[in-house]
Amino acid sequence: MTSTVHRTCPLCEAVCGLTLTLDEGGHVTSVRGDRDDPFSKGFICPKGASLGRLDEDPDRLRKPLIREGDLWREVGWEEAFAAVKAGLDRVADRRSTAIYLGNPNAHSMAGALYGAPLIKALGTRNVYSASTADQMPKHVASGLMFGHPLAIPVPDLDRTDYLLMLGANPLESNGSLCTAPDFPGRLKALRGRGGRLVVVDPRRTRTAALADEHVFVRPGTDAYLLFGIVHTLFAEELVTLSHQVNGLAEVREAAKHFPPEVVSGRTGVPAEVIVRLARELAGARTAAVYARIGTCTAEFGTLAQWLVDVLNVLTGNLDRPGGAMFPKPATEFGARRKAYSVGRWRSRVRGLPESNGELPVATLADEIETPGEGQVTFLITVAGNPVLSAPHGARLDAAFGRLDFMVSVDPYLNETTKHANVILPPPRMLQSGHYDFTLLGFAVRNYARYSPPLLPLDGQPSEAQILARLAVIASGLEGDLDEFVIGEMLRKATETPGSGVEGRDVAELRAELEGETGAERRLDLMLKLGPYGEWAGKGDLSLRKLLDNPHGLDLGPLEPRLGEVLKTASGLIELAPPQIVEDVERLRGKLEEDPPEIVLIGRRHLRSNNSWLHNVGPLVGGSNTCTLQINPADVTRLGLDGEAVVRSAKGQLTVPLEPTDTIMPGVVSLPHGWGHAGSSQSVAAEHAGVSVNTLTDESTIDVLSGNAVFNGVPVTISPTGVIIAQ
Repeated sequence: MTSTVHRTCPLCEAVCGLTLTLDEGGHVTSVRGDRDDPFSKGFICPKGASLGRLDEDPDRLRKPLIREGDLWREVGWEEAFAAVKAGLDRVADRRSTAIYLGNPNAHSMAGALYGAPLIKALGTRNVYSASTADQMPKHVASGLMFGHPLAIPVPDLDRTDYLLMLGANPLESNGSLCTAPDFPGRLKALRGRGGRLVVVDPRRTRTAALADEHVFVRPGTDAYLLFGIVHTLFAEELVTLSHQVNGLAEVREAAKHFPPEVVSGRTGVPAEVIVRLARELAGARTAAVYARIGTCTAEFGTLAQWLVDVLNVLTGNLDRPGGAMFPKPATEFGARRKAYSVGRWRSRVRGLPESNGELPVATLADEIETPGEGQVTFLITVAGNPVLSAPHGARLDAAFGRLDFMVSVDPYLNETTKHANVILPPPRMLQSGHYDFTLLGFAVRNYARYSPPLLPLDGQPSEAQILARLAVIASGLEGDLDEFVIGEMLRKATETPGSGVEGRDVAELRAELEGETGAERRLDLMLKLGPYGEWAGKGDLSLRKLLDNPHGLDLGPLEPRLGEVLKTASGLIELAPPQIVEDVERLRGKLEEDPPEIVLIGRRHLRSNNSWLHNVGPLVGGSNTCTLQINPADVTRLGLDGEAVVRSAKGQLTVPLEPTDTIMPGVVSLPHGWGHAGSSQSVAAEHAGVSVNTLTDESTIDVLSGNAVFNGVPVTISPTGVIIAQ
């Protein structure tokens, strides 16, 4: 007896539909792409194909663990929660608590719905996440330009005629801050209809190899290159504005200092190429500029992300079909918020500014190690492994050992959770409902799909229930968290003009909600209030409709909607926010600096997603290995053979070499998420690799966003056995 079920893949940002075959014991026997999904249309990658192996990983924790010295003891859930309460009760000042939210929170309903209530209940400003090791520059740039940190335009991939892509490798990553299943197929279709794809990257990645043109660029210099393009647009009178903006004159003045002839020496991109890119962008019928993690995790990450959308604005391509557009997610609802700002508070030790409600993860170790009022002594981590993913991970590893108490919500005993006093494992993915609240806000086509749990919980609390229970413990209040949140949302909706339910009775509306769990009822509420919802009067979307359409629903192509999205105080696009203009002077000041001889960059793997897929046999090995990619000319020049020692200001590693002409001379590349030596995860331990974050520097950040710098890290390379004087 077998059954066929359908589910959204939760392993990356592509939100592909899957068709699973389960045997009578509930074990996955096959995984295929869901051909009836209107968004992914049957596309599947190796990660999705391995979903069953990951879901049933024998090294996943099934019961809570309490650490007693160097030993672990399995306990029941009530004992585990009691231990958490006892640990938190010992904290005299909530300013001494902190929380870290890892990347998988963006891929789960629980992370999206219960993270904010847990933070509020904890009563701390010490909030850290993977965002400041990844995309925070984009949030800050969008917040300052458009008034909201989630107002992130995405390239209209299916209709654009010209795509300039920087620091992104979607053929390996499947896309990021741009939700597009079958990204490779969409890029091939772009070229097939006569469009042009240009990729700017220090490596000739798989994406670059697919492009019409690949432009090598020195790591960390993307802002200079983009400014050179902006300069050319003004100099050759190629600017076309489709929207009212503030700050055009200021951008023109700033760009005067970055002519192509000057920035060419810093970027390594010939001046004539920079000029041509500007002319191509301006001359294309439709065009979009898109940049991702390679440009975010750099010293001027926010400036680079700002310039991406400055170019989209200056070429008349913002908010129009074929350009860079704003998705309309089905759960979008909310009154106009205050104008966006950064630095509402600062970190205790280094005085680093808050961005989007978070402090930089680069300063978490400072807050734990430094004595004084507000020193972090109690930490909750949710689905994260910052020992491997945060800068200077070795220091963070030691800092976690100094905490008085630590709680981890995680399915694994890993490099981070080994420091916890209590580990609370969420259930298997097939036991959990799934809706992509976060990722569908970046989708290249409007779409919605819900996957209900496929298997019973068998007495284990859901991840939502675990996080809700932690919030109750932290707040000291009793009651149903979901009912409280639903009541508050309904109250606000009934008081909001134009919501579709203004003036209606809250109890009456509550009675109309469907769902087996609190999370499902909250989803139903958000769908009904959303732009396609039955309560909003603009459609008939609800949880019931998604359950009746298990392959998902196509809600149409992206449409112009800048007027709905823009939330600046002026009501205009702020093309030259003061904070950004100020940082341009810092960029200008480094224009004449000589670049380091060798710099380190990261690398994505198709069969990996940070550190949490390295315990699945089919996903390791082959090209998914921890090697140092290096240009053969550098191998010869430095007298290297087989492996080499890589040194930075923070540490050193011995790494196997992978000579390849796909990487620029003077640049080396290590993938992240490795470093599993001694791990209790059996497969990961056999393919341990080394942690690139032994080399990265927590003291170097993007000033505007606090984002960690992982690209353009100065290093030296030497043969093994050679002693280098310090």
